[in-house]
Amino acid sequence: MSLTPDSTEALADIVRDAAASGDALAIRGGGSRSGFGHPVEGTALALQGLSGITLYEPGALTLVARAGTPLAEIEAALAEESQLLPFEPLQLAHLYGPPGSPGSPRPHGHGAASTIGGVVATNASGPRRIQSGACRDSLIGVEFVDGRGRIVKNGGRVMKNVTGYDLVKLMCGTHGTLGVLTDLSFKLLPAPEHAATLTLPDLPIGRAIAAMSAALGSPFNVSGAAHVPGGSGQHPGTHLRIEGLLRSVDYRAGELVRLLGKFGSAVVDDDPASVASTWRTLRDVRAFDAGNSVRSDGGNDEARCVWRISVKPTDGVQVAHRLEGSELRFDWGGGLVWARTSDRLDVRTALAGIGGHATLLRAPAEALERFGAFEPEPGVLAALSSGLRERFDPSGILNRGRLGSAAGRPVDDRVAAAIG
Repeated sequence: MSLTPDSTEALADIVRDAAASGDALAIRGGGSRSGFGHPVEGTALALQGLSGITLYEPGALTLVARAGTPLAEIEAALAEESQLLPFEPLQLAHLYGPPGSPGSPRPHGHGAASTIGGVVATNASGPRRIQSGACRDSLIGVEFVDGRGRIVKNGGRVMKNVTGYDLVKLMCGTHGTLGVLTDLSFKLLPAPEHAATLTLPDLPIGRAIAAMSAALGSPFNVSGAAHVPGGSGQHPGTHLRIEGLLRSVDYRAGELVRLLGKFGSAVVDDDPASVASTWRTLRDVRAFDAGNSVRSDGGNDEARCVWRISVKPTDGVQVAHRLEGSELRFDWGGGLVWARTSDRLDVRTALAGIGGHATLLRAPAEALERFGAFEPEPGVLAALSSGLRERFDPSGILNRGRLGSAAGRPVDDRVAAAIG
């Protein structure tokens, strides 16, 4: 059974009824991120009926869309006006494989279409984040239905200061546990006229991170910095992206080649199709596609774990050392590390003492249960999170179970009073 409201008011009625009966609702957009987090309990609440771009003003660099709108539809509309979403949303469907596979315990995943609501719910952001910020930095307005069935609006269609809770930022990355997103407003950017990728070959991880740090600290406005270590017969490659007007890109690329000369001879690629393909592959970590390769022991790689690790770029070398034997990819100058590991390796324990956090994006059911998808929250933060859930979804009906057992903890009375 699946509930498919066709209006915000109909959605609010469904949520109110569910809250009254205590029946859980499993929010479903396009299904591309259904493998992200823990399995969700409850009746499917499909958002396909809440779809479409409701306002697009290219001159004001502003777009408003319903949460169930396919991301591809939005990107196509923006491309016609040579504009884009600044945060370069990553795609995750390929990580989870076809239904029933070891890496895809839920009924959706491989081949599913990402929706803009799913992008916001997971704060999905790509390599351009180092230049333009994350999804939450481009989101300027939200409408959602909370767990009581109330329609809540915050922010607007232009950038402005707000008082009280900044619900726009709060709702971004909550995985649907505080409310069901219905309408989303974004600020946009003009698409770059030209782009180039500089590649430094054969650098070890330490030198690669030093090169990326030098590039990002330069005045040449780098919009992407990633490193692919060698392995499986491939040579290491350190990639840097420059975007903008044609003459500016050519000038900055030349200057960056000279600046990085001590790291080796950089190869410059400015073919549009090649540059787009390179950064799409890096953004979506396509090397970790479910079932894309077979291990030497004959097992399929979709049964292995995929972790997303956020650390200081300067700690990237330590991460690589402690995860020796795992397959790694480095983004955001080394601050984001993707790791494909054995399903027996507890990455959080292996990285103890290194500041940051590790999220388990894909794992066999036993490993997901053993490690948990999300980094355990410190006591005070856990209490605040629980207090917010108590305020916005007191019956715990929205995406119940998605964040793991922590989502069900009652809020301490003192914290509830402080939150108000």
